[in-house]
Amino acid sequence: MSKSIHQTRGFVRRCQRGLRRLAQLPGAALELLLGRIGALFASAQLSKDAQLLDIAPATMRRLELGWKRQLRQGASPLPRLTPEEQRIVGRIRELTARHNRNNVTRTEAYWELYSSHPELHWALLAHMVSRNGGWSMTDLRGELLPRLLSRKMAEALFALLERANALIFHDAYPQLLLYRESRRRGHCLMHLLPHFGVSAFMIPVWQHFWEYGEPAPLTVALIVNEQHYIEKRVVRSPHFQATVLDTLLFKTQGWLQLNPVVFPYETTIVSSTQQLASDPRESGGAGSLRLAGLMLENFSDLTERIEFGKKLYALLFGLPAVHRGVVAFAEQTPHTGSRADYWPHLFAAARKTAPEAKFQERLDGSKLRPGAAPLYSPKLARAWPDRKVAPAEAGDWFDSLKPTAYVQTIALPFPFDITADALLGLNTIELAVLAAEALAVGGRAEEAASSEQRPEL
Repeated sequence: MSKSIHQTRGFVRRCQRGLRRLAQLPGAALELLLGRIGALFASAQLSKDAQLLDIAPATMRRLELGWKRQLRQGASPLPRLTPEEQRIVGRIRELTARHNRNNVTRTEAYWELYSSHPELHWALLAHMVSRNGGWSMTDLRGELLPRLLSRKMAEALFALLERANALIFHDAYPQLLLYRESRRRGHCLMHLLPHFGVSAFMIPVWQHFWEYGEPAPLTVALIVNEQHYIEKRVVRSPHFQATVLDTLLFKTQGWLQLNPVVFPYETTIVSSTQQLASDPRESGGAGSLRLAGLMLENFSDLTERIEFGKKLYALLFGLPAVHRGVVAFAEQTPHTGSRADYWPHLFAAARKTAPEAKFQERLDGSKLRPGAAPLYSPKLARAWPDRKVAPAEAGDWFDSLKPTAYVQTIALPFPFDITADALLGLNTIELAVLAAEALAVGGRAEEAASSEQRPEL
């Protein structure tokens, strides 16, 4: 009888805590709902100045002729290099290896190239996507996810993110450097691309860009190329399939759906439904830092990843306000890997309190609860040591004209302001942590009560 009473009291206490939590939700839930309405308003207002990233039919005809020529030629021996070309290739390989140390060095390298050559739209897109990759990496060592994921799963997720990040850099960065060297010398060096293992798919694209200077087809082609580049090497890798992508946890927990790719940008547009924030970086205030972006639903789907990248490109270069805000953010905010880079009112790169045995609730919608410490979001250097980049697997994915259908004019997604959704995702993860810890405490209490009732032998 006493065991039953003890368990009943424990259940009642947990119900009472849950009811208190539910009673607190309406205010935050209403705020987040109004935030979504504000996001729709901001998206509609900024879309008025949207610019179409067009790929002309004549451009596609020229590219298709080049791709057909590459397929007819097939694999051929690498052309011999002159002594000067050997020095160029050696220098580019050296720079690529130097900057491929970790997510921060890669992200900085992309930004440096875009700063000197703003016609390379893909470099800015890669810089911002790489920032998001770093934030996802440090989440695995931050305040919340370690309470939901095992250390083994966190290690596996980091290995997946790191490998994809490093391989894309290994493939794309030499292409950008070769373009820069061509500009310096005043003549096209794209015949050297095969010496870096670059797909034949990219050769006509770079030749067209050198002649016509159209950034949209080059950017879209690079998106197509890099996603195909990691398809077999990462996404279809038996190792990553077994350790991450085919695991029940990855498929059921919606980790990616709660982790959007975000572009911080400034806006002075404020909906009447939004409350002005006292902190200039809090969501919803005049001149506040907001987030444009998208959720990737299915990382395992090649087509979805390509279309996702194209939509991000449309946000970044098709919306002048977002582009200006992102460039200003990148100029003013060095990438560290900590989410405090863009939301210091919610995150801190250093722990403000000692690690707690039991997590204390911190969030109240878009802000911290009174007296609550910011969520810990470490810098990358503190979260993960550098890892040697293993050589890329050889091979060219380009064996048919089918992938060329992805190269087309890009439509702007709507809505694209994702501030409220990012906050909702963060609140959801915190709720998951609280629920997991409540269940763990309840389970331990019931186990202890059960053990107290066992007769001595």
